[in-house]
Amino acid sequence: MTFDLIVFDWDGTLMDSEARIVNCLQAAFGDLGLPPPAREAARDVIGLGLDEALLRLHPGAEPQTLRDLVTGYRRYFLEIDPTPSVLFAGARETLNQLADAGYRLAVATGKGRVGLDKALSDTGLGALFHATRCADETFSKPNPQMLLELMDELGADASATLMIGDTEYDMQMAVNARTKALAVSYGVHPVERLLPHAPLDCIHDIAALPAWLTGYGMR
Repeated sequence: MTFDLIVFDWDGTLMDSEARIVNCLQAAFGDLGLPPPAREAARDVIGLGLDEALLRLHPGAEPQTLRDLVTGYRRYFLEIDPTPSVLFAGARETLNQLADAGYRLAVATGKGRVGLDKALSDTGLGALFHATRCADETFSKPNPQMLLELMDELGADASATLMIGDTEYDMQMAVNARTKALAVSYGVHPVERLLPHAPLDCIHDIAALPAWLTGYGMR
């Protein structure tokens, strides 16, 4: 079996942004006089859309409180917090190698559009992706809508689409969209939370992806 479309999660799969996301979530809560979420709780919601993540951290939040948390988080993430967000080692080279090999590449992320566009601009990777979807444009993971929209836009079949991610939300989304999934072990959720969703495999380094794809295509 070979894949035509490879869809990547962003945070925790291509970019090491965990520390910055956690810092900004905690700061947004602190600004409103709310108890900041524990680091582990904040890590756990990475991958969800921002509204969904905040509601998990502050169940029953009033609409205005939720809006204030969203505004505060975005302000910290886009303008204030200095914590570096860098591509994982080998990510840039891997994406270029896959593009050169003829794979179509896409992104399905819990980030907002402004945040993803900034990340694509900062890294210079935007031209490599045929399409992208963000959580503020459609339903959050694990709803399959992001993948369904990407496949529809690019004319890809579910059987030839591979979702790659580091959280159970990515794995669940792939199951819900009836695509295949590949887990990565170096992101937010431990492997023990990924494997129950039956990914094809779990890789421990993004640079291992081209060789994995070659080997899988020969099965």
